[in-house]
Amino acid sequence: MNSNQQESMSICLPDELPPKKVFKPGIRRAPSRGYCLTSSQTAVALKNALRYIPASLHETLAPEFLEELKTRGRIYGYRFRPEGAIKAKPIDEYKGKCLAGKAIQAMIDNNLDFDVALYPYELVTYGETGAVCQNWMQYLLIKKYLENLTESQTLVMQSGHPLGLFKSFPDNPRVIITNGLLVGLYDNPEDWEVAVQMGVSSYGQMTAGGWMYIGPQGIVHGTYNTLLNAGRKMCGVPADSDLKGLLFVSSGLGGMSGAQPKAAKIAGAVSVIAEVDYSRIETRLSQGWVDVASDDLEKVCQKAVAAAKAGENTSIAYHGNVVDLIEYLIDKDIKVDLMSDQTSCHVVYDGGYCPVGVSFEERTRLLSEDRKKFKSLVNQSLKKHYQLIKTITAKGTYFFDYGNAFLKAVFDAGVTEIAKNGHEAKDGFIFPSYFEDIMGPIFDYGYGPFRWVCLSQKPDDLDKTDAAAMACIDPDRRPYDRDNYVWIRDAKKNKMVVGSQARILYQDAKGRVDIALRFNEMVRNGEVSAPIMLGRDHHDPGGTDSPFRETANIYDGSNVCADMATHCFAGNAARGMSMVALHNGGGTGIGKAINGGFGLVLDGSALVDDIIRSAMLWDVMGGVARRNWAGNPNAREVAMAYNRENPNGDQITVPHLADDALIEKVLKSWLEIHTCIDK
Repeated sequence: MNSNQQESMSICLPDELPPKKVFKPGIRRAPSRGYCLTSSQTAVALKNALRYIPASLHETLAPEFLEELKTRGRIYGYRFRPEGAIKAKPIDEYKGKCLAGKAIQAMIDNNLDFDVALYPYELVTYGETGAVCQNWMQYLLIKKYLENLTESQTLVMQSGHPLGLFKSFPDNPRVIITNGLLVGLYDNPEDWEVAVQMGVSSYGQMTAGGWMYIGPQGIVHGTYNTLLNAGRKMCGVPADSDLKGLLFVSSGLGGMSGAQPKAAKIAGAVSVIAEVDYSRIETRLSQGWVDVASDDLEKVCQKAVAAAKAGENTSIAYHGNVVDLIEYLIDKDIKVDLMSDQTSCHVVYDGGYCPVGVSFEERTRLLSEDRKKFKSLVNQSLKKHYQLIKTITAKGTYFFDYGNAFLKAVFDAGVTEIAKNGHEAKDGFIFPSYFEDIMGPIFDYGYGPFRWVCLSQKPDDLDKTDAAAMACIDPDRRPYDRDNYVWIRDAKKNKMVVGSQARILYQDAKGRVDIALRFNEMVRNGEVSAPIMLGRDHHDPGGTDSPFRETANIYDGSNVCADMATHCFAGNAARGMSMVALHNGGGTGIGKAINGGFGLVLDGSALVDDIIRSAMLWDVMGGVARRNWAGNPNAREVAMAYNRENPNGDQITVPHLADDALIEKVLKSWLEIHTCIDK
């Protein structure tokens, strides 16, 4: 059977055993999260990993893979990792039979860049568990498939596994990806963990397994917008001003959370961000995204207060636990204007949150050796964290959940009073998520994290695209357009690039279409030296269904439905995006979100112009349409304008809104009648 298998495949891994690899010192490694498989499941896990590799190598590799599984909690196939650093190269340096195959290889390699990835040796890009794929055998096979991919084929990816190449057409997607999708009965973290250890599931986060991550820049813009609008709504900051004199406190300096100090500084605030892992602080210091670091609470807080008083904007990393930081701020009666949390609470028991009183090293040991004790300590810490937030908000601090499932984690730890209805989380929490209070109304207009990568990897090309994008924005249209204009104007000065020559820019449907068409024209006319890859974070108006984040401001009961993201994914595939992805989990955890994303290679062709006009509008307006149907006023405004003005003949169903007083009157009348009947 194995000889028949080898004869049947022209694209496969060679039957040569790669040498064992040496790991570069100082590169962060993913912690072991323990091992939970039964003996029979362990046997299947070994078979699952070995099926990528010719049988002649199995005798050598089986004990190695078992050792990885037992000691790391995963089979990574370290031996198969390519030598040296992995970085996105200029597109003409990749092998391939079609442009998209080369472009997507560059996107994958950027996700695994030592400067970008959280745990590059374990293929984790960000969010503690967000992975490009499960193991290095998959990585090598994916690369081989992309090198052989033609304009008339599609590569099918299922939770990191390259299922194969299948016949399609030039206007179909070149790659279609799903990650972590589980049947409802088993759609929970415990069953997912078993599936991962067995090598049959993978956590794609949003843009890790969707291969569209552009480094922490990808969230700086959203954090910048969030902080600006939080300051305006809660602290009286004028619409044309910044956060000068305000103090922002939060936690986390990892792959996504590392954006916080940079965003706060661009917005004009002073920030103190707690982080227990000093290697992450070192990364942000070396990038210039944090100004100073200290483990001395007194020094940290004195510097922050002085800077805020002087109207300076500085970013401070506190090497320690955020619970200790908040307790100190309360004890010393230090005024904090804005507060959040960006620890990876979507994987709160997998190392995403470090309990107070536990060192980072002890946290890592407990993860591997005593998960039951670790979970208990996490729950205790979350309860204390919650009580401190209650205390500091009573003093005037505005606290918001920044979409990391922090409030849900507190609820799951046993604090039911944090739920609005006092007993379950479906109706939200007593503290608003940033989406309810701040970003949801902006997303209702269609604004979201549009992004692009210059595949030449030349800074000059990025400069040209920045200027072209800025020329497409009218800063006087809405306050958000002004913010986005300022963002792109200052992006180079703020040194946003980490990894690929890429940019993020919040835009609505019209803005994205205009910019995308202009970029495609630039490729066509040779104004840039290579094609451009478009994409977005899946955290977008129509990209994600998540009741604790993206759909938290939808109040018609459909906040728990996953129709929008699924249709976004299917519609983008039907309209010819180069790459489409559908994931379970995102930034809020397995079973708590479904999110869909895309990538589109701009090659200068008229076909791509047509795809932009169709797919880009659908990608945004599908989400606006759903938000409009929920009755969100900004989305209704945009939907009605779209119906009047779009050139395609499209029509969005706009709701007739019922009068609240009428509904109250009817309910009251019914209650009175039936109370009398009962009596």
